[in-house]
Amino acid sequence: MTTTIKISLLTLTTLCFLACNAKNNKHTENLAFNNSNKVINTITASKPEKRYIKVALLLDTSNSMDGLIDQAKAQLWEIVNELSYAKCKDDKPNLEIALYEYGNDNLNAEEGYIRQVLAFSDDLDEISKELFSLTTKGGNEYCGYVIDTALNQLEWNDSKDDLKFIFIAGNEPFTQGKVNYKDASKRAHNKDITVNTIFCGDYNQGVSGSWKDGADLAHGDYMSINHNKETVYIATPYDDAILKQNSKLNKTYIAYGNQGRQKIQLQAEQDDNAQGYSNANAVSRTVSKSSHLYKNSSWDLVDASKDKEFKYEKLNKNKLPQELKHKTTLEIKTYVANKKAEREAIQNEIQELNNKRKEYILKANKENSNGLENAMIKAIKSQAKAKNYTWK
Repeated sequence: MTTTIKISLLTLTTLCFLACNAKNNKHTENLAFNNSNKVINTITASKPEKRYIKVALLLDTSNSMDGLIDQAKAQLWEIVNELSYAKCKDDKPNLEIALYEYGNDNLNAEEGYIRQVLAFSDDLDEISKELFSLTTKGGNEYCGYVIDTALNQLEWNDSKDDLKFIFIAGNEPFTQGKVNYKDASKRAHNKDITVNTIFCGDYNQGVSGSWKDGADLAHGDYMSINHNKETVYIATPYDDAILKQNSKLNKTYIAYGNQGRQKIQLQAEQDDNAQGYSNANAVSRTVSKSSHLYKNSSWDLVDASKDKEFKYEKLNKNKLPQELKHKTTLEIKTYVANKKAEREAIQNEIQELNNKRKEYILKANKENSNGLENAMIKAIKSQAKAKNYTWK
């Protein structure tokens, strides 16, 4: 009886130590794939809840906001990289980003000139694709309306451990539209969602336009940026080596089914989009791809195999790439394991090079002048302290 009690106490202590304010919940895990490229065979198990950083990005796409959209495209990967360093004790939270555009004449007037571009997603390639699809055209900017829409449409969760942010950026008065911004901001605060406002222009003009009040009501930060300022890039001696690792990294992906072939193509397209801005931006994307936030388990067998419940026996061989179609289950398992080891080695090399890159950039540019990126990261880090998040 004494031995049993000791074992129970030891088990309880271990679980408490590993948890970071985690709560037990019902969790559905993926096991394998079916013929339509969707996962099948699920089980329900009690599991500690994973923490999330949820960011809803609400961008004004009226015709004066070309600079803002360019900053968002150019700085996406550095924002992702900073969030990948977040920790709660030993726990690394997941990241989900949602994207809205508002204030564009091409959008439906009856819906407040608002469009949900992407619901919360952890697919970083898809997020990049949708961000690069944005164009600008003059319109009416209804800030309260778009905040209210994001609150209603997105799955925010009720977990008190999650970091939940709305970032809204624009340059017209915050008071426009039929939805009162005060009501929207207060409702966000009541749902434990912080509204951060980014005025594209003069700080005092944003204050007089109620952008600061909109943030204050939701206990967020008000910031102003020069949205027309070009993103500052700093080349480092480590960039070329990191980009060479990116080419190797791409070769470790094992695409499964039709979706896999499409996603491999999407991956390459977003590499090109990043490269289109600069080598430094392509480097930032490569660093993101080496982090725990870049996950592709829906179409890549290496990532899918990390699920302890994944079953190789359930794979439809007709959906496998040509080089695996005629292999035995054991041979497929060995092939995937080798690619996994190869990927981890490449990712570790990228992270080591990036540590040196970060040190070089810090010495060369001690004051970050990148508008949108600097504003978002500063607000997130400050507000995350209340929930015991730290940055390594």
